[in-house]
Amino acid sequence: MDGSEAATVAILEARERSSPDFRPFLATGGGHRQTLLGYWLRRRLRWPLPVEELIVESEPGVKLLVRATWQPGPRETRPALVIVHGLGGSDHSAYVLSTGCYAYARGWHVLRANMRGAGDGEALCAKLYNAGLDADLMAVLQHTAALVPRLAVVGFSLGGNLTLLAAGRRRADLPEGVRGLAAVSAPLDLAACADALERPENSLYEFYFMRSLVAAYRRRQARLPALYEAGRERRVRTVRGFDEQITAPYGGYRDAAEYYARSSSGPFLASIDRPTLILNAADDPMVPVASTQHWPLPASGIVSREVTPTGGHVGFVGPAYAPGRFWAAERFLDFLEQA
Repeated sequence: MDGSEAATVAILEARERSSPDFRPFLATGGGHRQTLLGYWLRRRLRWPLPVEELIVESEPGVKLLVRATWQPGPRETRPALVIVHGLGGSDHSAYVLSTGCYAYARGWHVLRANMRGAGDGEALCAKLYNAGLDADLMAVLQHTAALVPRLAVVGFSLGGNLTLLAAGRRRADLPEGVRGLAAVSAPLDLAACADALERPENSLYEFYFMRSLVAAYRRRQARLPALYEAGRERRVRTVRGFDEQITAPYGGYRDAAEYYARSSSGPFLASIDRPTLILNAADDPMVPVASTQHWPLPASGIVSREVTPTGGHVGFVGPAYAPGRFWAAERFLDFLEQA
């Protein structure tokens, strides 16, 4: 058994609940350490379980790929967890695999959703996705609700913003079966996060995102040359520049500023009417903690906002966890199971 298989088996065998507070291992606290350690420990995970590929049509010409893994027995006896990846990710992203394995071990059906054109879904629809496409997530949830009566959603990073945006802006369209939602390291204010990425200490992350975004645009341009202009990506150096030159015009926005304003989930938090957990770390290098705090929550108390002192961006690597596991998945599954 190689390292990736051992890590995956360890997650599948782990069923215990989270500790109430996140505490990192000695000398692993800090936003950059937690972010990079989370990536490093989970990088070799692979999906070890049977998969059913679901094709969801969001709108004419837009098909989404969702990979479902069902618990044995009647489907209605178990809840389903829909997992939404972040910027540059897919259903193969390490945090998606880690979460999916752990949720399956706790008895959930697991559906790993690809955003528009992401991952292997690019073969179905090569169009660009963006943070405001809540209609795509709504289509996935409605499709899932037709298969199982109880479901929950968790989104990571940009996928967390999309989850909260759909829950607030499209709450009337949410299927009745959606019993709870969670968002981990979500950028509630996209403009503030674009600013944060341009800080010198975050150059590694911006380089990582830009390499992925530029490569993805070139593939799409090759597939759809009549839609996407060749060479446009050569004029951008930052995520904000990419959004200004590519995301905004092809997404129907005037510029990056309008895209950020209309697609940020923060202003819609007060409209959410389902149990929701928003989980961030105070030392997240990409999501300034202040940008997660100034939006009002529903007076009903149905939305919980938790900020840990450390944890980085989708990190949350603690001392007692096998490679690949992370505390955030345990925390939000506790919350969702109570919901």
